[in-house]
Amino acid sequence: MGQRSYNLADLLEILTQAGPERPALVAGDRRLTFGELNARANRVGHHLEAQGVKPGEHVAILAYNRAEWLETMFGAFKIRAVPIPVNYRYVAAELHHVLSDSRSVAVVGERSLLARVEEVRARLLHLRHVMVIEDGGTDDIPDAVPYERALAAARADDDFPPRSNDDRYIVYTGGTTGYPKGVEWRCEDVFFGALGGGNALGDPITSPEAIADNAAKPPVPLLDCAPVMHGAGQWVACMGLFSGSKVVLYTDHAFDPAKALGLLAKEQANALMIVGDVMAWPIAEALGSGSYDTSSLVAIASGGAPLTAGARDALRRHLPDVMFLDSYGASETGACGPSVEGGPGDEGTARFMMNPSVTVLRDDLTRVAPGEIGRLARSGHIPLGYYNDPDKTASTFFRDADGKRWSIPGDYATLNEDGTIVLLGRGSLVINTGGEKVYPEEVEVALKDHPGVYDVVVVGLPDERFGQRVAAVVAPVRGAELTLEELTEHCRDRLAGYKLPRQLQLVAEVQRTAVGKSDYKWARSVLTGTTP
Repeated sequence: MGQRSYNLADLLEILTQAGPERPALVAGDRRLTFGELNARANRVGHHLEAQGVKPGEHVAILAYNRAEWLETMFGAFKIRAVPIPVNYRYVAAELHHVLSDSRSVAVVGERSLLARVEEVRARLLHLRHVMVIEDGGTDDIPDAVPYERALAAARADDDFPPRSNDDRYIVYTGGTTGYPKGVEWRCEDVFFGALGGGNALGDPITSPEAIADNAAKPPVPLLDCAPVMHGAGQWVACMGLFSGSKVVLYTDHAFDPAKALGLLAKEQANALMIVGDVMAWPIAEALGSGSYDTSSLVAIASGGAPLTAGARDALRRHLPDVMFLDSYGASETGACGPSVEGGPGDEGTARFMMNPSVTVLRDDLTRVAPGEIGRLARSGHIPLGYYNDPDKTASTFFRDADGKRWSIPGDYATLNEDGTIVLLGRGSLVINTGGEKVYPEEVEVALKDHPGVYDVVVVGLPDERFGQRVAAVVAPVRGAELTLEELTEHCRDRLAGYKLPRQLQLVAEVQRTAVGKSDYKWARSVLTGTTP
């Protein structure tokens, strides 16, 4: 079979050869061993190859958590194509941006979700092939190939050309313009920088072949409640699979803590992956009002949104012996390190023990002194940049005087004497609501398109359930009478639901800085009633 690489398909094949009957994936009523998951991914790869998808081309995935999501991801890697995760909450305009920006030549999606793509399909100049996964929807998707029919007609063997460490991996995230950007990694770098390196809690493996040893280790069943279309959920799923564990996907479209706890008990999961407070609080409330078997649970991991001390304490009241693995990570940096409780820097901020490749830098790319504010930075296994966006790449990835490359996405932080890092906030003013990133400019553009809106500033405000909520300060056109309901309805076909403003304050004039930029500090004071 020749020399293997850190391409994710190679790693799956190595694990499959070492333990083909080992349980790999549970998703709804689907249960797949490593051998079965690998064979179905092979069929996806052979089908895409037969449709003319070439190495380096992009295959979009538009689906909720389900087995087909991971089958398609690995299937694309099989032929050295690049899977493009697409947010299932996007409306047609957002779908057009991501599918167009990524130049996706194929899309694999659920029938109901593909109906939104149909609205803009005529303007997707690169899209050549569509595979439809049945989800009970009845929408007509012209010229689409049914997913199961395509797999049934394709070969299940591992007969593919050799792959490379340099094969690409892309995850889409928000950008400072408000539009999602594709963060582009080499497979080798994302494996070590974000996917645990074959040993998430210890030393990484030293060769692709060494991952075979994980097929002989006791499995650690993992319940992943995070969406795999997001980096956090996808990375945890891959960490689980590459450790030889059984990954259980939460497949309901809305989070139900009772169902999640029932699934945890049924599968005897040792680890639970959640998205910050938005899932932690409902789970704590469910544990307080019902009886659930949590005897198998050893650890709760959180990513994609902050897990506050209050939510953690609420869970601890019912799960006193469970470990918490709240980690810091970003699409541009990978997984950087776990949170640390107690000690300096805990007054309302998050403190992390980062890995040695992470530090805090001044603007001149020199390391800050303890207590000094700088920007969080990572070196080593980091992305190549943003796909198709050299300007944004140049503003995030830098080389210092010694030639070392750094990823500096914009999180401000301070360094403690003990080496821990305290996060202070995102420089780009991103709003994190329930694990979803919302960029103020995107919401501002949508609101300004309303004929009654003269000017607007959008900020994030603290929210007990979702971490933050989207709030807007609006100056109406003279004579216009605006309501939150009217503006929300106006934005509904322009923005995904989680981006819609939940709070509105009308003002005679929006205050701006001396250079004409939005005054976010002023906007927050108006919304919170603390205006001097």
